[in-house]
Amino acid sequence: MASVELRNVWKIYGGKVQAVVDACWKCNDGEFFSILGPSGCGKSSTLRMIAGLEEITRGEILFDDVVVNKMPPSQRNIAMVFENWALYPNLTVYENIAFPLRVRNLPEKEIDRRVKNAAEFLGLENVLQMGVRRLSGGEMQRVSIGRAIVREPQVLIMDEPISHLDAGLRARMRDELKKQVERLGVTTLYITHDQVESMAMADRIAIMNLGRIQQVGTPLDIYYNPANEFVAGFIGEPPMNFAAAELLQEGDDFVIASPSFRFKLDDICKSNFLQYRGNSKLKLGVRPEDVCVSLTPLPNCFELPVDFVEPQGDRTIISLQMDKDQTFLAQVLGNLRPPVGQMVYVRFDQRHTHFFDVDSGENIFYNR
Repeated sequence: MASVELRNVWKIYGGKVQAVVDACWKCNDGEFFSILGPSGCGKSSTLRMIAGLEEITRGEILFDDVVVNKMPPSQRNIAMVFENWALYPNLTVYENIAFPLRVRNLPEKEIDRRVKNAAEFLGLENVLQMGVRRLSGGEMQRVSIGRAIVREPQVLIMDEPISHLDAGLRARMRDELKKQVERLGVTTLYITHDQVESMAMADRIAIMNLGRIQQVGTPLDIYYNPANEFVAGFIGEPPMNFAAAELLQEGDDFVIASPSFRFKLDDICKSNFLQYRGNSKLKLGVRPEDVCVSLTPLPNCFELPVDFVEPQGDRTIISLQMDKDQTFLAQVLGNLRPPVGQMVYVRFDQRHTHFFDVDSGENIFYNR
């Protein structure tokens, strides 16, 4: 296995289009590392540079601390699994898995050993002589992985391998894929635009936007400690609520105020602001599960009207009307379903509130 490191890597097309900007991160040996971001953010360009399919404009890519910038793809010992799996429909499972080994002209005994080992590992022994047209989606995914791992790669790259599946099958494939990769123990780079996949599967995540790395961390680090407004809004479903607000000091108290709400900061939040000397104009961020809604008054609460109610079984998503056509989402227990138009009492869980700089979008209390 190998570690993969990017040091100040750039990819510029035509001297103008900056697809990847000064990327710096390291995937450790044996780690499941996800590159996550919206379409066009630079994920695929990063993947292609790591695989040697694109030249690097600037910077260095290292495998186990060895610079591989000039190394051709055939010498990087990388295996790739793609979205469409790219199986040969006229071949059996055995021949699909064996194909990359036959291309390399390995001895027949070695091919047979590797194919059968991969089949046993992936639970494909009983379908080796079956045509791939007759396989289920999960079995075809395993064949694709088998074809990659028989090469005994140092690095396994997966480019949105389950994004085309329906929601139910995708959830099952996430679990199965995670188990397979853990058993294999190979360094894995998983590229996706789906934050649920990254959060559920990866040891660590690098979030990209507009070619730049926004944050690298574990799923929980990124969820509870987002570096900036983009990361906070991109991670989480339903997404984080944002509202322009102002920090006010009233005697010994700090107050967060906007045209729609006003609340006093508790001791923990107040201590964060004691040394703060930045702009009093802030952007408040609160996740829906941290918005408490009650039909009776709560301490340090404010009132908002209900705009929409969406029952989802064990939970209910309540849309609360703010000023200027803005709404806040609250995720509450499923048995709370106030009628539209009713005024309800609202309080934020201040342990999980975030404050962002209005100009840069940076989390002003980001704990690096």
